[in-house]
Amino acid sequence: MTGVKQTAHALGLGKKPGKRPARVADAVMRELATLLLQDSHDPLLRQVCITRVEMTDDLQLAKVFFTCLAGEKAAPELAKALRQAVGYMRGHLARVLSMRFTPDLQFRYDSTAEEVERLERIFQEIDAERKSDGSDS
Repeated sequence: MTGVKQTAHALGLGKKPGKRPARVADAVMRELATLLLQDSHDPLLRQVCITRVEMTDDLQLAKVFFTCLAGEKAAPELAKALRQAVGYMRGHLARVLSMRFTPDLQFRYDSTAEEVERLERIFQEIDAERKSDGSDS
């Protein structure tokens, strides 16, 4: 029975997701947000708001999700600026975080806020239609 348990553990079966990736993701998010607001010389990057960071279990990759005040139309230009600043950001993370390896950073636009707003408008329209249909009867 011990052999089966060891094999399952080696394959990652029955293993709970680690807390360390979540803690590292929080630290990366906090540091990047501070860096962009306080130390960025690019006014374009000061518009970026980091919404969340997802770390892989091996801590080699951080998917950094962002939004901006200008909305989704500015996302491609901001993503390009963020990609150009990756070396600077990774250098900062290497200095500040005590990790053996600094994770690679991938930037992705987070459209969650726009989706929530769009759905909210749809629900308001449905509610308004129901109220107007109910009052006409």
